[in-house]
Amino acid sequence: MDSDSDYLKINKASWNRKTDTHMESDFYDVKGFLNGKTSLNNIELDLLGDLEGKSILHLQCHFGLDSLSLARMGAKVTGVDLSDQAIQRARELAQKTNLDAKFVNCDLYDLPNHLNNEFDIVYTTYGTIGWLPDLNKWAAVVSRFLKPGGRFIFIEFHPVVWMFDDEFSKIAYRYFNSGPIVESETGTYAKKDADINLEYVMWNHSLGEVITSLVGNGIEVTSFEEYDYSPYDCFKFTMESEPGKYRIKHLGNKLPMVYSLEGIKK
Repeated sequence: MDSDSDYLKINKASWNRKTDTHMESDFYDVKGFLNGKTSLNNIELDLLGDLEGKSILHLQCHFGLDSLSLARMGAKVTGVDLSDQAIQRARELAQKTNLDAKFVNCDLYDLPNHLNNEFDIVYTTYGTIGWLPDLNKWAAVVSRFLKPGGRFIFIEFHPVVWMFDDEFSKIAYRYFNSGPIVESETGTYAKKDADINLEYVMWNHSLGEVITSLVGNGIEVTSFEEYDYSPYDCFKFTMESEPGKYRIKHLGNKLPMVYSLEGIKK
């Protein structure tokens, strides 16, 4: 990548092209959400607890289903995303559901120029940090928007998963951050046969990089868990071993697929 604007331009275009396909997909089940179903999984629900009256900043919120599910639990939510198409759809869903959520369209690193609040909880989950080159800057944004004593709730796909090729047949990438990974794909994780071709730029981030960046920005890690399943059927060659628990068929429960982390701002 020659500059930050290059990866931002490429990824914004990619997410803009995905958004309407995702909204119409069974994966996201917008119809089910509008009929009262939460988009949140047990992993995050167990960490979140009672949200009545809490203020939440949801980073990289896509088109806002999780943000609105948090608002449905009694929180006052602000969602942020790079994709203007996704944010437009999020605002439409907020209006349709009359839930207490507002949405900001910007690059995550630029958020301090768009928002001046502090929040009880900063929340970000599943497939977020891979789009960011610098986790120290990410953790600084998390810390900037947390009240003293505020909670950071973070759930992400395990970095071991991103070492494999798409078929989970061989190790294709370094565990550690070695700079931008520029690739293209047909379809998306939410609709694998979608007739769209996308280019994107991502980075791998080790657990050490994640934790060190948070601690270095004044966030004390108070819990950390790893899970041998994904709550989403978003990879190739998956099987549903239990309701809502997906594993790679030929690897079974041998692979860590997701981790969760809670931190407190000192």
